[in-house]
Amino acid sequence: MSDSTQSQTQRFSVSAEADSETKTTVSTRGFEFVVDEPPALGGTDDGPNPVEYLLGAWAGCLTVVAHTVADERGIDLGDVSIDLEGDLDPARFLGQSDDVRAGYQSIDVTISADTDADEETLEAWLTEVERRCPVGDNILHETPATVSLEH
Repeated sequence: MSDSTQSQTQRFSVSAEADSETKTTVSTRGFEFVVDEPPALGGTDDGPNPVEYLLGAWAGCLTVVAHTVADERGIDLGDVSIDLEGDLDPARFLGQSDDVRAGYQSIDVTISADTDADEETLEAWLTEVERRCPVGDNILHETPATVSLEH
């Protein structure tokens, strides 16, 4: 394998501090953002909730990859908009049932792109965007993770 094709892992990290039972301030690379719940779930609605951030992270990642792949393939890509919707049953989160998963039951992603590219070109572009999106990869495939407690 040549040096130009060798993979190099990059580590990304965030730190989070609980501001209340529902509100968290997250820090990364000098940025901060707030994660909160809507009032119906006991929060103060000071920011999106965790599952909304998940959808937003996927949308942001798809945007970057969509433009990267379009540039590589010479596709003139104008405005891009991405809509994501997911169905989530909170029963497990609320401790009411173990019969449903805690996460989304399904997520629908719709990408709209302003381009003159033909259908065949766009289908190949979309396949490559989906294949190369890191956040989508984490959502669509199991990712090894560990959760540990320090006290």
